[in-house]
Amino acid sequence: MEGVRHELAIMSNLPHHPTLKRLRAIYEDNEVVHLVMERCEDRIVARGHYNERAAAEVVRTMYQRGLEAREFLVHKQEGKLGAKVCQQPNTDAFFVSDFLQKMGLTSSRVYNFSAPVCSWQGVFCDAKQENVIGLVASGLGLSGSIPETTIGKLRKLQSLDLSSNRISSLPSDFWSLGSLKTLNLSFNQLSETLPSNIGNFGSLQTLDLSYNNLSGNVPEAISSLVSLQVLRLNQNGFESTFPLGILNCHSLVSVDLSKNRLNGSLPDGFGAAFPKLKFLNIAGNEIEGRDSDFSGMLSVSYLNISGNLFQGSVVGAFEGPLQVIDLSRNRFEGHISQVNFSSSFNWSDLVYLDLSENRLSGVLFLNLNQAHNLKHLNLAYNRFSKQQFLHIDTLPHLEYLNLSKTNLIGHIPSEISQLVSLRTLDLSRNHLTSRIPLLSAKNLQVLDVSYNNLSGDIPLSLLEKLPWTERFNFSYNNLTLCASEFSLETLQSAFFGSVNSCPIAANPNLFRKKGPKHRGLKLALALTLSTVCLLLGLLFLAFGCRRKTRMWAVKQHSYKEEQNISGPFSFQTDSTTWVADVKLATSVQVVIFEKPLLNFTFADLLSATSNFDRGTLLAEGRFGPVYRGFLPGGIHVAVKVLVHGSTMTDQEAARELEHLGRIKHPNLVPLTGYCLAGEQRIAIYDYMENGNLQNLLHDLPLGVQTTEDWSTDTWEEDDNNGIQNVGSEGLLTTWRFRYKIALGTARALAFLHHGCSPPIIHRDVKASSVYLDLNLEPRLSDFGLAKIFGNGLEDEITRGSPGYVPPELLQAETGSPNTATPKSDVYGFGVVLFELLTGKKAIGDYYPEEKEATLVSWVRDLVRKNQNSRAIDPKIRDTGSESQMEEALKIGYLCTADLPLKRPSMQQVVGLLKDIEPVPI
Repeated sequence: MEGVRHELAIMSNLPHHPTLKRLRAIYEDNEVVHLVMERCEDRIVARGHYNERAAAEVVRTMYQRGLEAREFLVHKQEGKLGAKVCQQPNTDAFFVSDFLQKMGLTSSRVYNFSAPVCSWQGVFCDAKQENVIGLVASGLGLSGSIPETTIGKLRKLQSLDLSSNRISSLPSDFWSLGSLKTLNLSFNQLSETLPSNIGNFGSLQTLDLSYNNLSGNVPEAISSLVSLQVLRLNQNGFESTFPLGILNCHSLVSVDLSKNRLNGSLPDGFGAAFPKLKFLNIAGNEIEGRDSDFSGMLSVSYLNISGNLFQGSVVGAFEGPLQVIDLSRNRFEGHISQVNFSSSFNWSDLVYLDLSENRLSGVLFLNLNQAHNLKHLNLAYNRFSKQQFLHIDTLPHLEYLNLSKTNLIGHIPSEISQLVSLRTLDLSRNHLTSRIPLLSAKNLQVLDVSYNNLSGDIPLSLLEKLPWTERFNFSYNNLTLCASEFSLETLQSAFFGSVNSCPIAANPNLFRKKGPKHRGLKLALALTLSTVCLLLGLLFLAFGCRRKTRMWAVKQHSYKEEQNISGPFSFQTDSTTWVADVKLATSVQVVIFEKPLLNFTFADLLSATSNFDRGTLLAEGRFGPVYRGFLPGGIHVAVKVLVHGSTMTDQEAARELEHLGRIKHPNLVPLTGYCLAGEQRIAIYDYMENGNLQNLLHDLPLGVQTTEDWSTDTWEEDDNNGIQNVGSEGLLTTWRFRYKIALGTARALAFLHHGCSPPIIHRDVKASSVYLDLNLEPRLSDFGLAKIFGNGLEDEITRGSPGYVPPELLQAETGSPNTATPKSDVYGFGVVLFELLTGKKAIGDYYPEEKEATLVSWVRDLVRKNQNSRAIDPKIRDTGSESQMEEALKIGYLCTADLPLKRPSMQQVVGLLKDIEPVPI
């Protein structure tokens, strides 16, 4: 206790400093320190003026000696004084013990600190049992900053694993661990930048800093890590260009830099710099380049560059002993047949191939039949030529097959039944005909054959399997099924356009069994009654019954069969009458951008929309009606009629629409084509299956169509109850899904503002402009239409929608609008972000505290009062990190600043949102 008495004397000279209070709170679990504090409290008066650092150092020293004194007494009482020798100050045992306890770990939970350190769980010592050379403290709940003079003093440490904790920063002496060979700090909360001191670890072989919040540049000092074999920096916020210093790390075997914000091009000589590299993942960045950047990588077996900006051919990527190739979501183009199948590439090694969402054309390469071990094949959403189905009988091990939107024609081969391991089959959005063959349903979990021209019965064995699958969709074909066991909602969402025809009201399985005596007579009677009912139904339809049915399979009338359809044509809705001044319907061309060889005319639009019948009307808003239609070939579209016309000439309007048609982004609703019908400009869009954010968040029941405005429609039928994809309603009540919508919308606006020349200002960003496509990806609609509308509507467009209009766009003095700018869109996005986080409407919601408040004024007031959590929607509060939601509220606060100059750009908003990206669970 002599040390404690000495510290008492020193502490009597300390002032009553806040640091002392904080340290007391930290160390109050120690009985000796607690006693010392109580005895000193009345003696610590302002006798002198010591600075905070001096106070802290004295108290820390006091704590250490107090701890020693307490353990000394314990060991003395128990006769175990000899065990204390290994934990004396300035020993590895003391440094490890001090580190664990200061980071929140007590002996009562995991460790017996009275035992020799080398016997502790996760501690590894050298042969002499003197120095700690390995420490594994993963997933122990360690929290906060690592203190100085703890693990930074383990001079012989070679391996350190502190992963899956809540460590926020590293001490300055950490970088003196020059003997480290393995460092794993993944799944922590490290933030700020990675210092150039990382170059001090000259012996490092494995560096894992993945799943943290690190930002800034990857330091060039990484070039000093010449022994590095494994580098994992994925799932951080690193930005700027690809780190040039990595080219010096010639020993690399595995590199993962995915899910960061790296941009620019790969450095010259990148492929040849790593002769031993086997694993490369740089997915989810904004890196530009070409396939030639990877030439020379002769050892790589895993290559993932998805979600970047690579372009050109894919020829150079097919080299070496590759087993996994993921080039998806880039800008690769050219004929796929150009791939040079040289002897350096062995197709039999390939297990995983993903070329989806590129611009590849031509016919699928025949060499796929050599990939006998292929398990995953995704070629969806490219620009391939029309072609027959693959010869899949040579791919017996397939588990995942996605050929969606690959321009397939003909029938699905019967050999597909041989794929007994198949779990996912997506053949949607093609031109497949004939029947669905028998499928091996043993392992099948996902099946999508929607948007084709399939006909006939859906196999009974397949129907029996469906209730146990994860997802299925047979919509928009000409199929027939007998499905009495499916709910009405499932029939409407997954079998839309199919005929649910059960001629005999009985379970089909019963007919496999031997029936009673007069079964034949009963069967004939049932068939007769069914036939009579069918005839009566047809007569009823013939006499003008126009009741709308959602399970339709009536062949659409082709106006091309009548060559003398003459106009002008007049169409009426509830609020307007519009006229297409067209003399001959077949003489007015419909332009479909991606199908220029298809000779569509206004007659096809008439056929697709049932002569613009009210039954196909989706919405009716300020600028005209929107209709749902099916063009020949199963092209599902939303047809928007700009009934107010335009001051542009036909040539000017066509040029502007074609310009908009070339604007492509994963988070924008694509403009598929257009038609100039007299003075009417008709825009044709891809159909969005899952409605818009306005309806999903605020309408009851969830997803029900409202038709008061084009800008608030869901592109769904007005009686379509619910979302197309199973489970999307539940998804919307999760923080991660709402974050995904926010980030996707922000990326769309950032692309319009910064990726288009000249920049495109949306002018009317709101919840009803954000749609969800078939894959539940957010897409922003109605961009770039301002020029096409007449001058009289320019002010109305600029003014925007109530609740989303920034203060600067409406002058109180004149009531006339100012010119919209990109910062006007930022404001609208901020309101949408508030809606996602609060679940409240932009205007018209009730706020008990401020009855006259709007969403913006209410949330901004709470943020200013540091009461952010009160604004969070209770539906999502427990589905993710509340601190992330509060950070997102602050981003919305910045976006809705009164002065445009104080608002960030959309590019900055994307960066801010990515900084708080939820980690997948």
